[in-house]
Amino acid sequence: MSDTSRILCPVLSKRLMSAEEAAEMIPAGAKVGMSGFTGAGYPKAVPGALAERIRYLNAQPNAKPFRISVWTGASTAPELDGVLAEVDGIEMRLPFQSDPICRSRINNGTMDYVDYHLSEVSQYAWSGFLGKMDIALIEVAGIREDGSLIPSSSIGNNKTWIEQADKIIIEVNSKQNAKLEGMHDIYYGTALPPNRKPIMLTDPADRIGEQYLACPPEKVIAVVETAAADRNSPFKPSDDVSKKIAGHILDFFNKEIELGRLPKELLPIQSGVGNIPNAVLEGLDSGPYKGLTAFTEVIQDGMLKMLKSGTLKVASATAFSLSPAGIEEFDENIDFYRDKIILRQQDISNHPELARRLGVIAMNGLIECDLYGNVNSTHIMGTRMMNGIGGSGDFARNGYLSIFVSPSTAKDGAISSIVPMVSHVDHTEHDVKIIVTEQGLADLRGLSPRQRAHEIINNCAHPDFRPALIDYYERALHSGRGMHTPHLLEEALSWHQRYEETGQM
Repeated sequence: MSDTSRILCPVLSKRLMSAEEAAEMIPAGAKVGMSGFTGAGYPKAVPGALAERIRYLNAQPNAKPFRISVWTGASTAPELDGVLAEVDGIEMRLPFQSDPICRSRINNGTMDYVDYHLSEVSQYAWSGFLGKMDIALIEVAGIREDGSLIPSSSIGNNKTWIEQADKIIIEVNSKQNAKLEGMHDIYYGTALPPNRKPIMLTDPADRIGEQYLACPPEKVIAVVETAAADRNSPFKPSDDVSKKIAGHILDFFNKEIELGRLPKELLPIQSGVGNIPNAVLEGLDSGPYKGLTAFTEVIQDGMLKMLKSGTLKVASATAFSLSPAGIEEFDENIDFYRDKIILRQQDISNHPELARRLGVIAMNGLIECDLYGNVNSTHIMGTRMMNGIGGSGDFARNGYLSIFVSPSTAKDGAISSIVPMVSHVDHTEHDVKIIVTEQGLADLRGLSPRQRAHEIINNCAHPDFRPALIDYYERALHSGRGMHTPHLLEEALSWHQRYEETGQM
């Protein structure tokens, strides 16, 4: 341990060891809660060492498969999900992932996967629904003298994992900016029913908790020092489709302000991760808006720019999701951002009651939407998992506005994002208020199913698919089977079937 070590607790400094030694302490069959949320704040050394151990043990004659269950906050990175999936080391994964190797194993049936609303994971673990957690593996930015932990670039479910696990392994990452200390707000007032109390957060800028993670030293079995950066993939520049989608949303906001249904500062923004959400944030930053707030899951590049310009005055989240340029900007100007960014655990950042009370404007992506506003955001052709529902359901059902966005086609025009019936339902028509593609925006509020169908087809469907959608709808309408939500059951999923057979809807 060097003089510049971030392990200041004498008791825990005695448990310093290599990643390989720490990995030896994780047995086959263990349920392991790991830190990490959208490629931020995940352990980077021990998972790799564990993967090598699994590879070696599984190669021995007559070896029994060595696999563990991996619970996280959300997606992580190749150094965690990727390396463990590659050696077939994950038996069960929850609650969200985006790794291509994990995805392949989930879809070929060699890895079990449970896709949860992110706000519910902590409660499920706490209630015992998921079984007993054996080990928590948590990355932190430092350990204080009293043994409390300085959180890293994400919090996610770390509070719950530390509380619920029998044993704890800590990775102390000196690559994380030391000035992250003080940006976190960890609330220790949660409880299970019937002992819950109101959460006294009435503004995204409120701080209601502690700056540090409480960690019983007697639970800690290993401490590992690392110096590795988070995964930070660059965002693609906004293309014409993204800019058109952003333009439709901004026009909608301006009209809502004119009608008095939104204040000029809008309402707290929640935004999913990706190029389209970043294009919307860029549009907001170039508009007349000032003093906006964000109550969301992740801080993206666009939010840093908005904070810098004054368009956004505060952003509350559970993690960062920054490009390399965004990381550089944040590190160089962290003193500016310190009092404008608050990182909370995800059962608070995604809390349904808080989203409902604050009146969040939720903006998330979709894979497909049907004529009546049901949204599939997780499955390809109804059976193959993409990533997971993430936090979109937490905000869509409870937000003041739930906006779902997508290009109108995919696979170079072979797939329509607007279909007669979705092949999997994540967000029912009852929770979906606005659909946006580059073609236009459909405001579904106050509309019956048949009225929604007209809005979605005429405003959001690509012209190449619009005639076929109209034909399906008209024939369903006059089929005599029922006119409330007209469908032709024998044809409802025929578009998906045709794509599976021909590669073209």
